[in-house]
Amino acid sequence: MAISQDLLEILACPKCKGDIKLNEAGDGLICETCRLIYPIKDDIPIMLIEEALPLS
Repeated sequence: MAISQDLLEILACPKCKGDIKLNEAGDGLICETCRLIYPIKDDIPIMLIEEALPLS
């Protein structure tokens, strides 16, 4: 099950409160402003700043 569009519209980056988008692989949420990717594990977005990875 993928992340629903309704959920994507509600979620925001916990660091800057900006918009996020699903990455192409569908396994992370990208914040372009902070240059971070928040992982999605078992169809649950992990929206913790400590768990985010730098966007390469």
